Amino acid sequence: MYVIIMGAGRVGLSLADFLIDEGHDITLIDNNETLCSNAASELDALVICGDGTSSKLLETANIQDADFFVATTGQDESNLLSCILVKKYGVPNLIARVSNPDHEEAFLEIGIDEVISPERTAAGFLEKLISKPNVADIVKLGEGDAEILDFTITNKKIVGKQVMDVSPDKNFIIIAIYEDGNLLIPQPTTRLEYGAKITVLVKRGNFKKVSKKFKG
Repeated sequence: MYVIIMGAGRVGLSLADFLIDEGHDITLIDNNETLCSNAASELDALVICGDGTSSKLLETANIQDADFFVATTGQDESNLLSCILVKKYGVPNLIARVSNPDHEEAFLEIGIDEVISPERTAAGFLEKLISKPNVADIVKLGEGDAEILDFTITNKKIVGKQVMDVSPDKNFIIIAIYEDGNLLIPQPTTRLEYGAKITVLVKRGNFKKVSKKFKG
């Protein structure tokens, strides 16, 4: 499957990393040279530095061959405009990040298949985790201080350890583990298995450190 992701921030980078692990072909687009450089060094993917709302650049990325187009930037206007352009190329699946929930209706009205809001998702997780220790110390969601990221455990140093041995930390907490496709809320004694997919709530600015902890 060929997926084009616009936005090399943490949401786009985490998504690209996950999809690459699943064996999909990824192209990442961003107009920030620093983010592009970081993405190129971290991912086995084509990284194009440029404006994802440009038809010429989208064609350079072979947009007509894409199975999915995912707009993940933090700017709703850019995400909306890029999806409007991509629709003209007949891409079958469009997904867009929306930072302001009030904009969701506008996105859906133009035919975007899925609208995601990391802020709303994070709030939902926190509602379920409110009784767990240290969560309130990790995030202030309204100020964008936290992110939800997915990892596949490949660091053998933590394989077999219990969740309580590695999380919560002052900078992250494991909030979900997937077993046979089913989402489980981890208990303190849940053991981390090699190749397990986990969802982690991470305090902004700690992506590399947390990624290294789980991926080695």
